[in-house]
Amino acid sequence: MNYEEIEEIVKNTLSEKRFNHSKGVAKRAAELASMYGEDMETARKIGIAHDIAKEMPKGEALKYARENGIMFDEIEQNEKGLWHSKLGAAIAVEKFGFTEDMAEAITYHTTGNVNMNTMDKIIYLADKTEAGRTYEDLELAREISNKSLDEGVLYVAKVALQYSLTKESLIHPDTVNLINKIVMNKKKENE
Repeated sequence: MNYEEIEEIVKNTLSEKRFNHSKGVAKRAAELASMYGEDMETARKIGIAHDIAKEMPKGEALKYARENGIMFDEIEQNEKGLWHSKLGAAIAVEKFGFTEDMAEAITYHTTGNVNMNTMDKIIYLADKTEAGRTYEDLELAREISNKSLDEGVLYVAKVALQYSLTKESLIHPDTVNLINKIVMNKKKENE
C-alpha cells in the first residue's frame, strides 16, 4: 500500500489532532531517515501509521488483542496508553501490509527497547520530536537527535521517564532498560 492510501485510512480513523500529530511524525521520520541512511518512504509510512490504534475504544482494543493473540505485560495491562503500540503494529501488518520489521518500529515507538534497530530509533525519535510537540526542551531534543541517534534516544527517553514520574504513571521496564543500555555503552566507550 502506498503512503497516500495509508494516510487516507489514518485520516478517517483518528481525530484531527491525532492525525496532524501522525503527519508530523511521518515528516520528521523522513527527515531522520535521510540523515541516518534509511529509506525515507518506509519511514513516512511507519510514521503516518504509528498511532493507528491510539484512539481505539477500550472494549474494541481488548477484543482485537484477544482475537489476534496480543498479550499485554503487567505494566501494559495497567497503563492503557501503552496498548496502542502493540495493537497498531498488528493493524499495520494486517491492513497496510507492513513487514514485521516495520511493525516492530510501531511496537517500540512508545517505550523504546534495548533491541531497537535504526528505523525503530527513527520512529521513536520522530514521535517525540515532531514539530507539533510542545514540551520545554523540544528544540534541544531535535538538535541532539540530528547529531546522534543514540544520544537523541537517550535524551528523549529521559524526558519521557521524567514526565511519567511527574504524572505518577507506571514506567515500563523497556524504557529503563533502554536508558541503562545506552548509558553503559557510553561508559564503555569512555573507558
